[in-house]
Amino acid sequence: MRTISAAIICLMLAGAAAASAAAVPAQRPFRNFSVAVYIPVTSTRALANPRTLRRQFERIWSQVHFNKVYLEVYRDQVFANPATLNRIAAFFRRRGIAVDGGITLFAGRNKYNQYNSFDFENPHDVAMCERAVRMAARHFNTIILDDFTFFNTRSNADIKAKGKLSWTRYRLRKMRWVAKHLIIGAARRINPHVKVIIKYPNWYEHFQGLGFDLDREAKMFSGIYTGDETRDPVHTAQMLQQYESYLIYRYYHNIRPHGDEGGWVDTFGDRYVDRYAEQLWDTLFAKAPEITLFSWPQLAVPQPVAPGNRYAWAHDRTSFDWNAMARSFKAPPGSEAAPGWAQVAGYALGQVDQFLGKLGKPIGIASYKPFQSSGEDFLQNYLGNIGIPINLVPHFPAHAPMVLLTQEADADPSLVKEIKARLRAGGDVIITSGLLHALEREHRGIRSVAEITYTGLPIAVRHYLGSIAGGSTAGLNVPAERARRVIFPQIRFYTNDSWPVIQGEAAAHGVPVLLMTGYSRGELYVLNVPSNMGDFYRLPEPVLNTLRGYLMARFPVRIDAPAHVALFAYNNDTFIVESYLPRPVTVRIFVQHGAHELVDLRSGGAVLPAPIVTPSPLPSEQGQRSFVVRLAPHSYRAFSVR
Repeated sequence: MRTISAAIICLMLAGAAAASAAAVPAQRPFRNFSVAVYIPVTSTRALANPRTLRRQFERIWSQVHFNKVYLEVYRDQVFANPATLNRIAAFFRRRGIAVDGGITLFAGRNKYNQYNSFDFENPHDVAMCERAVRMAARHFNTIILDDFTFFNTRSNADIKAKGKLSWTRYRLRKMRWVAKHLIIGAARRINPHVKVIIKYPNWYEHFQGLGFDLDREAKMFSGIYTGDETRDPVHTAQMLQQYESYLIYRYYHNIRPHGDEGGWVDTFGDRYVDRYAEQLWDTLFAKAPEITLFSWPQLAVPQPVAPGNRYAWAHDRTSFDWNAMARSFKAPPGSEAAPGWAQVAGYALGQVDQFLGKLGKPIGIASYKPFQSSGEDFLQNYLGNIGIPINLVPHFPAHAPMVLLTQEADADPSLVKEIKARLRAGGDVIITSGLLHALEREHRGIRSVAEITYTGLPIAVRHYLGSIAGGSTAGLNVPAERARRVIFPQIRFYTNDSWPVIQGEAAAHGVPVLLMTGYSRGELYVLNVPSNMGDFYRLPEPVLNTLRGYLMARFPVRIDAPAHVALFAYNNDTFIVESYLPRPVTVRIFVQHGAHELVDLRSGGAVLPAPIVTPSPLPSEQGQRSFVVRLAPHSYRAFSVR
């Protein structure tokens, strides 16, 4: 029996080798990254018709070139026809396009239209999972798993198997077993050389509760992939902020530095077409080596894409130029294709490919998120959206000059010891009010660093002050502009022991927004997080500028700008500023090390230093030159420092 199975495997691998031999040399349409298109199983079945395959391919290819497809064999209790897979794959390979397999281990939706994972205590579901994996491994040497390799059922069998464990511990343990035996093991029994990649989605703060494990499980697979889709930040269920399309790839890259294969963006949930382009750009600004476009049916439709709700900036010269995108489309002779989502992708990708290779390695303020942790969920993305670049890491950054710690860092039992060591070494540490509260509640010893107390009593703030020399204060509100109310939890500290360098005021009572105190050779900052972290966007621009001035005192570049303007920085004196605002905005850029000018990486034009308006007490502005640039709505500019 084993001899027969071995013979079958040899014949399959020989067939795969023959298919590879028939392929022409692989294409690479873009210089700085690869582009893949994911083909869901319903399209896999439809593409078995050669006319459909040729027609849909021509529509997409006329708008965006790609060098790989993922051909899905299972999703939502639907299997591909195995007899047609080799023929479809051969079509792409003859055109220099690589073909890998795809699986979505998704059982379907319940009566409320909510996602159901497989129940991995149900023998029927286990058998279906193994069948899908075996089919993919028979036809492909690389397989990617879409988002749904998690566990969310609570059947009687699950309840019994869980026993006294928490749902989180039970699901983490179960999904490690599933990864090892039902997925990787089953695939390698069919194809010993198969490479299995797991794509992790965008809701990373909650992974552990459903069995996704970025620690042990992520290392079991041949590689990981990043779900960068953030869609609309307000009008979608998860409300993921735009900056996450950048930050999440950097986080997963820091987990598997040589194993994060790329980023993944879809066309869903966007109220205006620029939002799709922004997701693609921000993924590539994070230096993803490959970007996957999900999915084939959305790219292949003959109908033109709609601009969406972009009326406020329709006549501005934005980074995504709607008219230029439409004009650049050339329909193939006899084709009914129109500029669709594929054309948007092709235009956006081609634009950043022109300068992406000039950017160095991404850098940011190190923020520590231990594995299986949560608390102040997704806060780093809100900070990224107010112009504070973040480098999210899974281990304490013991050598970083500035460390940002949110409530999720409380999962590290050695955290206070690590904070003290970083301060003694001359580093600066920022802890959030949420982390201060957690450390105090658990009696973790944070008061041995500084006697600062979280009381939690709410105070509604509209007026802001900043400390200057001699203990006096200066107003941080915008003149003649009524600031919107923001609720902060109160924090108690000893006067002249800690310093509220930014404070809010209401009815003659103050609350620190940013508190600082010395410890050994370093500075400890406490960042007071509003009760609604989205209220960071409501803070007046002078408050944001002052906040960045302190927290980025050691960073090579900084911006003065309103909320919803992001900064992406690199280790070779290059950087990008990007606005997510629906209106034009002026940004002042501060650069260290005696910069003489900024060079626009797209146009080649130079930006000369701006005059100093007023001397600033901020430590980050000492010895710096500033440059003033204008950003169109929903646009970016990339610069090198000269």
